[in-house]
Amino acid sequence: MSAVRYWRDPLWGGVDLMSATFTGDPFGRHLHDTYAIGAVERGEEEIGFPEGVRSTGVGSIVMIDPGVVHTGRARTPDGWSYRVLYPRPEQVQAIAREAGAGDGVPSFPSRVADDDDACRLLLAAHRAAEQGARLAADSMLRVLLARLIGRYARGQMRARRPPAGARAAARARELLHVSPADPPDLGTLAAAVGAEPFALLRAFRRAYGLPPHAYVVQLRVRRAKTLLARGIAPAEVAVSVGFCDQSHLSRHFRRAVGVTPGAYQRGVRNGRALTTGGPAEGAR
Repeated sequence: MSAVRYWRDPLWGGVDLMSATFTGDPFGRHLHDTYAIGAVERGEEEIGFPEGVRSTGVGSIVMIDPGVVHTGRARTPDGWSYRVLYPRPEQVQAIAREAGAGDGVPSFPSRVADDDDACRLLLAAHRAAEQGARLAADSMLRVLLARLIGRYARGQMRARRPPAGARAAARARELLHVSPADPPDLGTLAAAVGAEPFALLRAFRRAYGLPPHAYVVQLRVRRAKTLLARGIAPAEVAVSVGFCDQSHLSRHFRRAVGVTPGAYQRGVRNGRALTTGGPAEGAR
């Protein structure tokens, strides 16, 4: 029994992703002409490599090079759920170069590593791609691959990359203000201001305290407050400002404002104090 979603995201000229739950029959011996970078969300998997079997679970990151024959099976009857990114070699090579890791094609001899931070980052980036949040997905996936290359890749030579300055960060900020509901991905944004993606990430965070995709969330919340105060329904507000649905708006709105969009709207429209059912998360 399985439930699988496989799609090609337009990022980087096209990159494949999969979200799946598998039980029952194992994968036979197979290989990919891409990398397979994955993280388990639930359960445990056994992967058979030429050198032996490795077990993976929540908190493990899987890094399979192109052309490596492997199998896969559940370790328990309940199966496992995981998310996988399948970048092409030239895409990983380009990100390695941008990150200052040299010009070679990275190879990951360890195959599997216990790395909670990388696992969480992959899952968050994958979900962002699934929701169509291009700027967030692009930013996090680039950071993820750069981190994996730096920690686990073989034969990488470090090379300094030119930094982006405050002027590039300011111009990028201006562009994000133009269309926060549909911002460009990180690569497009960096090209528009004449910077490299990683350099822009660092410069933007240095200048404004947040990476571009997190800054966009704050712009959307700000716009949502204006629309809610006008009496527009939260579900309509969510879509108009760029969130995928009302629950997505509610999560970020409460983190930033301290109350739900509905409570905010009632309080502003009726002139009453804003209240919430719990601690005012993020209201500082």
